[in-house]
Amino acid sequence: MKFIKQFIALATVALAFNAAHAADEAPDALVKRISSDVLNTAKNDKAIQAGDTKKVIDLVETKILPYVDFQRMTALAAGRFWRDATPEQQKALTEQFRTLLVFTYSGALSQVKDQTVEFKPLRADPTDTEVEVRSQVNQARGEPIPLNYRVAKGPQGWKIYDINVLGAWLVETYKGTFASEISKGGMDGLIKALTEKNKKLASKPLNTNAPK
Repeated sequence: MKFIKQFIALATVALAFNAAHAADEAPDALVKRISSDVLNTAKNDKAIQAGDTKKVIDLVETKILPYVDFQRMTALAAGRFWRDATPEQQKALTEQFRTLLVFTYSGALSQVKDQTVEFKPLRADPTDTEVEVRSQVNQARGEPIPLNYRVAKGPQGWKIYDINVLGAWLVETYKGTFASEISKGGMDGLIKALTEKNKKLASKPLNTNAPK
C-alpha cells in the first residue's frame, strides 16, 4: 500500500497544469511538459528530498492542486451517497478528501529519486472533452509502473478527476472505503474519520527515511 501511495503522488505531478495554456494545449502534451518541471523540482530541491513538509506541500499546492477537480473526484468516490448529502456535508467531505490527497502526494514527492515518466500516444479526437492520458513510470530497478489519468475539459481548461495506478482507479479504491465508513456512521461519520486521519498525518514527517 505504501508503494502504491508513493506512486500515486508521482502520478499526480503530471496533473500540474499551466492555466494560461490549458485551453490551447493538448492534454497529453500539457501533462508531459508540466510534469517534467515538477519532477525536476522534486529531484533537485534538497529541502524536498529531506522531507521539508512546508516546501513539499507548497509544491503540491501551487503546481498540482489548482488543476485537480476535487469536487468531481469526491462526488464519484462518494457515489450515490453524494446526492443525499447536504451542501455543507459535500463541502466538508471535499475539503477533507483534498487534505488527505495532499498528504499522500506530498509524502511521495519527498521520495522521488531517479524515476522518469514516459507518455503513450493519446487516443482521442480533437473535439473530445474527456480523455484518458496514459503513461508509465520508469525506475532504475524494477518493471515500469503504468499510470493513467482521466482528464476533462471545462471552462477553466483541462482538469484531472481520476488516476489509475497499477491497474486500480483511485476513485474506485476510495469508493469502497467511503461506503464502509458511511454504513457505520453516515456521511458525518465519514467526514469525522477523514478528519481524524488527516490530523494523524499532519503530526508525522512526510519522509520517514529522511535524515533526522
